[in-house]
Amino acid sequence: MPLLVMRLLLDNFGLKESDASSQFVAPQIKLHIDYLESELSKNNWFVSDEFTAADIQMSFPVEAVAAQVGLDATRPKLKEFLEHIHTRPAYQRALERGGKYELLT
Repeated sequence: MPLLVMRLLLDNFGLKESDASSQFVAPQIKLHIDYLESELSKNNWFVSDEFTAADIQMSFPVEAVAAQVGLDATRPKLKEFLEHIHTRPAYQRALERGGKYELLT
């Protein structure tokens, strides 16, 4: 999340193409996304094949990655993770109660 916040701030201050963004933030975000993708290739969820609190905690950073960076065909496990999160009954109930949300990009 800190890297995504850095990216958001740099973008909003018009520094999207800055050295800080291109030489540090973007490569680090890619490294972290690569790691998350590889972890999800080991199990159905982040910790095991069973849904855990870790998956709830990781859902927001993965949502932020999807909103800011995007998830394409090179990230099939992360895309699948979000689809599974979004189809959970508890997630659907939360949207009914709280309404749809949109992340800043």
